[in-house]
Amino acid sequence: MQKRKLGRSGLVVSAQGLGCMGMSEFYGAADEAESIATLYRALELGIDFLDTSDMYGPHTNEELIGRALKGKREKYVIATKFGITYDPKTNVRSVNGKPEYVRACVEGSLRRLNTDRIDLYYQHRVDPNTPIEETVGAMAELVKQGKVRALGLSEASPETLRRACAVHPIAALQTEYSLWSRDPEDEILAACRQLGVAFVAYSPLGRGFLTGEIKRFEDLAADDYRRISPRFQGENFQKNMEMVKRVESLARAKKCTPGQLALAWVHAQGDDLFPIPGTKRRKYLEENAAAADISLSVSDLKDIDAVAPRGVASGERYPAAMMASVNR
Repeated sequence: MQKRKLGRSGLVVSAQGLGCMGMSEFYGAADEAESIATLYRALELGIDFLDTSDMYGPHTNEELIGRALKGKREKYVIATKFGITYDPKTNVRSVNGKPEYVRACVEGSLRRLNTDRIDLYYQHRVDPNTPIEETVGAMAELVKQGKVRALGLSEASPETLRRACAVHPIAALQTEYSLWSRDPEDEILAACRQLGVAFVAYSPLGRGFLTGEIKRFEDLAADDYRRISPRFQGENFQKNMEMVKRVESLARAKKCTPGQLALAWVHAQGDDLFPIPGTKRRKYLEENAAAADISLSVSDLKDIDAVAPRGVASGERYPAAMMASVNR
């Protein structure tokens, strides 16, 4: 796996990272032993860029990584996030970017991750009630204190990103990007390139849909988040499945899996893009890693664009309440 500089941060990471969320929540039952084996296998494959958040679990994903990386911390680049709060009594999520909350969150993440510094610290969602200058100002203090090496934002708009960069260099912007979520091509990618900010693409496999492995809505576990995702429901599911079948046809011609083709497409969009496909199993990790070696020609890219043009997906990528907090 090639390694590249992450924006202007000074961090050097694998060109493809590993999203760890599903190891603890959202996508059915967890298997800690297999998850830890997957983390170790990632390193053997040259993947050292791990992505987590304090809200995955909540907290349990960071704790898992902290246990797994004991004695191996220096071999990995750890990115985690703060900003989404959760009340288990009401099952309500909200966003908090207040400086005092930033300071409290980093201490919790450091403790759970069993480390003395976080390599890349993201604001998970932008708080509309706290000026971004205040939030990033508090994050910048963490850099001065040596608790954090570089700063990032997730699902921030171009305007917010520019304001944040005026306070402190932003190493990376993380946003959903894949064959069925090409919204960043409108403005966000251009803003990142203008500002020297790396783009980290989460859910580059469309939450697994683009792999072709999901055939029926009923195959999703009862506690699987995707059951409430508009793209996985009703007519949307069927329409999106038709698109995946077209991707599968191209993948067969390329002698790879549809998931590998989808990942190779993200890699082909530029060396400043870092996809972080998530998995909790070594089998899929190995399949995803191989996608980085697939070369797509101009003709291949045109064919892909023809079957998965911008706006091809049927349904929003999140339920309405969650959509309100993206690109903010």
